[in-house]
Amino acid sequence: MNVGDERSISYWMHEAPVIDAPPLTADAECDVVVIGSGIAGLSTAYELSRFGRSVIVIDRGGIGNGMTARTTAHLATELDDFYSELIKVRGEDEARLYHDSQVAAVNRIEAICRDEDIDADFARVDGYLFPAEPDHCSWLEEEYQACKSINVDVEWVEKAPVPGIETGMALRFPNQGRFHPTKYLRGLAQAILARGGRIYANTVHAGDKETDDGVEITTEAGPVIRARAAVFCTNSPTNDKVAIHAKQTPDRTYVVAGRVPKGSVPDALVWDTYEAYHYVRIQPLDETEDLLIVGGGDHRSGEAYDMEQRLADLESWTRERYPSFTGAEYRWSGMVFEPIDFMPFSGRNPGNTNIYIHTGDSGQGITNGVAGSLTIMPLIIGEDSRYAPVFDPARKSLTSTSSIGEFIREQAGAVKNFAEYIGPGDVKSADELQPGEGAIIREGLKQVATFKAEDGSVIRRSPVCTHMGCLVHWNGFERCWDCPCHGSQFAPDGQVLNGPAVKPLAEVEE
Repeated sequence: MNVGDERSISYWMHEAPVIDAPPLTADAECDVVVIGSGIAGLSTAYELSRFGRSVIVIDRGGIGNGMTARTTAHLATELDDFYSELIKVRGEDEARLYHDSQVAAVNRIEAICRDEDIDADFARVDGYLFPAEPDHCSWLEEEYQACKSINVDVEWVEKAPVPGIETGMALRFPNQGRFHPTKYLRGLAQAILARGGRIYANTVHAGDKETDDGVEITTEAGPVIRARAAVFCTNSPTNDKVAIHAKQTPDRTYVVAGRVPKGSVPDALVWDTYEAYHYVRIQPLDETEDLLIVGGGDHRSGEAYDMEQRLADLESWTRERYPSFTGAEYRWSGMVFEPIDFMPFSGRNPGNTNIYIHTGDSGQGITNGVAGSLTIMPLIIGEDSRYAPVFDPARKSLTSTSSIGEFIREQAGAVKNFAEYIGPGDVKSADELQPGEGAIIREGLKQVATFKAEDGSVIRRSPVCTHMGCLVHWNGFERCWDCPCHGSQFAPDGQVLNGPAVKPLAEVEE
């Protein structure tokens, strides 16, 4: 753990570590190297190992301890951005194919749990979308008609199963799912190892080079992995600077979870229609209790500082609608990347032949991650990939007036960030900081990312993100530095927690 790093721990990380794995200490060779050990990375490695490919998985931290361990693990085939919006941008044919990919992902998880004997609490449940405000009913009607046009299984019901309120008419999506994500990742990892795959933790990707017959991955500690192909499944790609990062934006989302009496909350997926929508499910615990898990409060990464208020609002929203919920036992946050046209990017990295990426999961991280594995695996083994055309990372995404407007708004955030180079600091000196706090301090012509540790010592680093040069902001809830432009996160001592950055914040020249 890095100095001062006390990031929130999700229920999944607390309850079920994935596997212990050593760091890579010597050069290695394989057919495919996968960078990232979340749902997309381990799913891709698993599918390739089933086809006889030798696989190496590396991760900068612990196995399965990234954003998959911060999800709420809704296995939903309904699109959180609405199919009505997707159709406007991509048309009915591509929307239909996207929905097919989500159905295939849930089916694949169910099949793998069965075939590999993974007890990940998988269950089929219904999903419900209800109007957050009375005037949102027209949105549901539009979504209903859109779903019907692309053969999504949906029906109107009199209410959603929310015990504390009358929701009014809602949409029911049958045959959705839920599971325990880290139990599932542990099962995948064990299946990969059983097929001869190799998995290395605390192994940082520091560089990549495409050769005539493959790829070389350089690690921060020195060892080099030579493979015929590489797949980057690092939430946000760490292997390029611009190609994908200009097509998606980082959002932070929040989660609270607390115990409720068994049966007091129906076993279903529930979403409302707010822009920063709420999403609800339960996780079975024992014969007497379930864990109620509620997410929401999203905002652009690095552009809000009221994390505690957002979590308090989540708890208040939950108590009103779920009376058996008395308080949050777990509180955490996660990072999601919103693609400009509502679909993830899975396939060959633009400009490369043997380097593949998966990113842009939006709020569909689990299903999109598995769909990504079902997209990339056929490309690597030389077979037709059904979803590759719609998920192509090189696709042209600006296909409608709404997506162009969204693109301009999101890029304006990056431009605004660079203006901060000439702005004032957050505080005047480190004396104003409490132990455990960080802030940007201006010192003459330069700014300094300053953190005061619990013992009163002060850590000073450059606030310039090592990915593309944006200025980082302090995240008081996670106790880390967030880059609002492309989502990198750094520990208080400057070490990288999440990409796309691969280098730590520079030390300050005194």
